[in-house]
This record gives sequence, structure tokens and C-alpha cells, in this order.
Amino acid sequence: MTTLKEIMTGSVDTCTPEDNVFEAALKMKNDHVGAIPICEGSKLIGMITDRDIVVRGVAEKRPNSSSLQEVMSEHLYTAPQDMEIGEAAKLMAENQIRRLPIVEGENLVGIVSLGDLAVHTSTEHEAAIALSEISEQPQYHH
Repeated sequence: MTTLKEIMTGSVDTCTPEDNVFEAALKMKNDHVGAIPICEGSKLIGMITDRDIVVRGVAEKRPNSSSLQEVMSEHLYTAPQDMEIGEAAKLMAENQIRRLPIVEGENLVGIVSLGDLAVHTSTEHEAAIALSEISEQPQYHH
């Protein structure tokens, strides 16, 4: 039984709700990621994705100096470190999510992406199912 703790990225760059869109985009560029967790201290309160920046920022004509609080996603699916990988893949597929924050209580301790599932040899099947179910939902693609 492989758990998320075994495959998660534990050192995650974060932003605060007061940081601005430009700062988050720069972190995404420098870290080569498409999402940054938003935390107050270590408490996870939201997530900003490259899609959030485009849809809630650029498309709404908000300046790059807008606070992340204005554009972040607040309703998140999270998982504990001891969740089994297959269960996480199912959660990600059912809810159309590509990145799953790993929490201990309300505190961010890591993140697992669909890519993390895909590169872990014992999870190839689960990752393939999750990816196919995420990719097959036409209402999420424009």
C-alpha cells in the first residue's frame, strides 16, 4: 500500500492572499509549475492556478497588481498524507483536479500532481484512469 506521503512533493512554494498576481505568475515561471498554494502561515486557504490568472485576472481586466485573494480558488479538495494513491487518483478523477494539496489538519504539508501519480510505477493504472477521466470531460475544455 503506497500512500501520498511517499510520492508527494513536500517542499512547496506558497504565496499569501496579499501577494499579487504578478508575484504568483513569476513563482510559477521560476518553479515550472501551474499552481501555487495560498497560505496564511502554514494554513492552506486557497490555490492560484495559471487558469485562474487567465480567467479571473486577465479576462476580467484585473491588473497584475491585484491581490491573490481576488482571483484564487478557495474551495479545494485536499487529502491527508496517509491516503492511498488509488483513492487519491479516484478523488482527482471524480472532481476533475490535476493537483491535490496534502494537509495535516488545515496545514499544507505537500502537494501531489497527476504527473506524480503517472511517474510512480505502481500507480500507472490509477494515473491513466484519472487522466482519461479528467481529459474526457468536454465541459472543462473550451
